[in-house]
Amino acid sequence: MSSSRSFLYPVLFLSLFLTACTSSPMARRQVVLYSEADMAQQGIQAYQQMREQMPISENIRQTDYARCVTNYVVSALDENQRGDYLWEVTVFENEQANAFALPGGKMGIYTGLLNIATNQHQLAAVMAHEVGHVLAHHSNERASQSALRNIGRAVAQIAGVSSTTMEIIDYGTELGLFLPFNRRQESEADQIGIMLMAKAGFDPQESITLWQNMAANGGARRPELLSTHPAPSTRMADLNSLLPAAEAVWVSARARGVVPDCQPPS
Repeated sequence: MSSSRSFLYPVLFLSLFLTACTSSPMARRQVVLYSEADMAQQGIQAYQQMREQMPISENIRQTDYARCVTNYVVSALDENQRGDYLWEVTVFENEQANAFALPGGKMGIYTGLLNIATNQHQLAAVMAHEVGHVLAHHSNERASQSALRNIGRAVAQIAGVSSTTMEIIDYGTELGLFLPFNRRQESEADQIGIMLMAKAGFDPQESITLWQNMAANGGARRPELLSTHPAPSTRMADLNSLLPAAEAVWVSARARGVVPDCQPPS
């Protein structure tokens, strides 16, 4: 391959990177390569596949409870944040304490979460956090990271980088960029989520209680350096620093008559 062509690939790579730069809701610079319409379509397809392949709870009270909390959270979104999506939630029979929100407004709650998030406020903290991922375009960002990483590998191979050096680069990139980057996304979703749940009328103090519950039931954890998620202690400290502002939003919401009354299943 000619030297001029080898030079062209890094230039194209850099041009793609620069033209795809945007900002998250927290004013953090990010790179997104895909349109929101494309991401929404992918999210809806993934959601439909999950509904076909995973067992769905037949407990009507669980479903009504999840919908009640989720509806309050979604109602707190600004019109431009809600978009034209049909926001909906499904409760899946799964012992994991987990939930998700996908581009396109599709959300899921695993029944195991209902044992950890013990009241409406704690469940709202989880769902607002997951919606925060959608608002900050984190799925788009992660997909874009993966695409750029593949392009970077191709450029390195064209440049004749050895396989051993490639392995070192991959490992260094994982520790130095992708894991910390995912931790930043999680922290960003926490910041968005605590304000969103407060705006929806849920007590933001319960977001900290939720993570106390998570920590008590989490078992052994990987070191924070090697994890895609911040340690519970880090999350609780960060949430606690945001609590005064979130409580002011919560008081304002309640003064406007936003007082959720979603009854957890017994």
